[in-house]
Amino acid sequence: MPARDLVHAWLALLLLSYGTVLIASSGTHGSVWMAGGVLGLAGLKARVILARYLGLSASRFWMRVFDLVIGLFLVAAFGLHLFGSGR
Repeated sequence: MPARDLVHAWLALLLLSYGTVLIASSGTHGSVWMAGGVLGLAGLKARVILARYLGLSASRFWMRVFDLVIGLFLVAAFGLHLFGSGR
């Protein structure tokens, strides 16, 4: 894998992490939007790691499988958040 791709992946992770910090420090603690935003950014970070660092972008099948598994996990985590917060 070229070093340039790794640098782009690292920059994407850096920006997504910064977005997570901005959402988490926005002052709307316990908000449904905050939880959804943090989980959405976590999903994007997982996708960058799987696609770039593990090289799964070369395999369309495995990227779709992992997208499905991560998506189901994030939806379940969001559902648990909603259930636990009483909304």
